[in-house]
Amino acid sequence: MNAAAQYNGDSLLPLQERIACGDSAAFRQLFHLFYTRLSQFATSIIKSEEIAGEVVDEVFVRLWTNRSTIGSIQNLRVYLYQAVKNESLNYLSRKAHQHIYEPFDDIYIQLNDDLSPERLMITQELISKIRAAVDALPPRCKMVFKLVREDGLKYREVAEILNLSHKTVDAQMVIAIGRIREALKEEMHLFPRIFFQKK
Repeated sequence: MNAAAQYNGDSLLPLQERIACGDSAAFRQLFHLFYTRLSQFATSIIKSEEIAGEVVDEVFVRLWTNRSTIGSIQNLRVYLYQAVKNESLNYLSRKAHQHIYEPFDDIYIQLNDDLSPERLMITQELISKIRAAVDALPPRCKMVFKLVREDGLKYREVAEILNLSHKTVDAQMVIAIGRIREALKEEMHLFPRIFFQKK
């Protein structure tokens, strides 16, 4: 799990307070914590790493410009994902000159290569099988799985970011884990149990 995944809304409050007071070092810390994950998230919607980087930059520029109001944000992590999602959809909308109704029905997900302690036990061949199983998931299901398992977000946070109900997120994770288990049933004994536990 990446460093950003270890932070929830409450643990970011000290950073928020410092940023609100104009502390540029705190802002840089926040930027470095979330930039990579947010860029991957934007890329999954826009399908362009270059434009995704610009989108995330724009979100952070706006956050710094309006830093005096950052203290009013309840959950900064969810706020950043929502801001990147909205900016990404705005870009697509401007590009297509039409409203995007189902933004997550056709997405590209690039899973992260971070090796957490749970994954150190899994061989490269198994990691390839996991990736193939995840790639075979329906797009929305894959997006939910990535945000929960790769980015470390809670179900309620994913629900808020993607405008889904908590039950829908839960159902999508059940589907994802079920399909991955089915695809990897012969290797299940090699997986740490935590990989398939609910958050």
